[in-house]
Amino acid sequence: MRYLVTGGAGFIGSNFIHFLFQKYGDDAHVVNLDKLTYAGIRENVAEFEGKKHYRFLHGDITNPADVAEAYAGGVDVVVNFAAETHVDRSLMEAGTFIDTDIRGVLVLLEEARKHAPHLKRFVQISTDEVYGSIDHGSFSERDPLSPRNPYSASKAGGDRMAYAYAQTYGLPVIITRASNNYGPFQYPEKLIPLFVTNAIDDVPLPLYGDGKNVRDWLFVEDHCAAVDFLIERGENSEVYNIGGGNERENREITRGILQILGKPESLIKPVADRQGHDRRYSLDTQKLERLGFRCSTGFEEGLRRTVQWYVENAAWWREIKERNPEFKAYYERQYGARTPA
Repeated sequence: MRYLVTGGAGFIGSNFIHFLFQKYGDDAHVVNLDKLTYAGIRENVAEFEGKKHYRFLHGDITNPADVAEAYAGGVDVVVNFAAETHVDRSLMEAGTFIDTDIRGVLVLLEEARKHAPHLKRFVQISTDEVYGSIDHGSFSERDPLSPRNPYSASKAGGDRMAYAYAQTYGLPVIITRASNNYGPFQYPEKLIPLFVTNAIDDVPLPLYGDGKNVRDWLFVEDHCAAVDFLIERGENSEVYNIGGGNERENREITRGILQILGKPESLIKPVADRQGHDRRYSLDTQKLERLGFRCSTGFEEGLRRTVQWYVENAAWWREIKERNPEFKAYYERQYGARTPA
């Protein structure tokens, strides 16, 4: 199987490439197409450089020439992780989200049409956020989409574009909608890596609002295993929810991080809430479970492993937080003037 992994230098994409090489060893055939934006870090997959069947391409999924080069030589499976993903950034600048998360998907699908006779799977990585917020119960794949911020709206657009190409052109598309991922290599702007790295340095943890927003947390290795499972067992034109079954309030996550690190709760700094902050996400994952897949990582184990990774890989995140002017500018813009909750 020859894989084209887009966004393979980012958080989930790089973990998926690690998964493929762990599963197939040197027999893994992977083309990694990544634009290397602020969250794309080539060092995440540096250990595979020089392997016979691994190729890194610095390119943009919105550029047809880059995408054509990535497909050249034949591709069996496309897994599209490439995306702008951070809600806070989408509130600052929505345009880049539309470009990558919708137009980029279109370019990938157009090239897939040219390779349709040989293409076995096109996996569009979507998100649970396309459903919007839910107070009670859980969203199933049959529920309508109701995105409530620019990020989730852009992902909904790419999600439906992939489905449209499956229906119109018969492309072998599968769409996955996963809950909040966490684990190694996550850029330290998201809640868990930001709070872990801040706590390590005794820097206040800026917790939005009352901290009672609920997310379902999915360990990234379980997400990778689920995607691999669906490549083999999923049905074309179907949508599959992937959830960890670990719903937690943000304040509970925050306290858990501090407890693991032995840090005081006085580091928690409640700040004014995010605009349009969805209260609760929850996924019904019975469809995936009926196929035979279940996540294997409990939340407490996954959180401990994640915290430990950031403790042991301080050089990785310090390069971002201390020496990257883009991160410093973002952090100041996002939190510098935010009033106390």
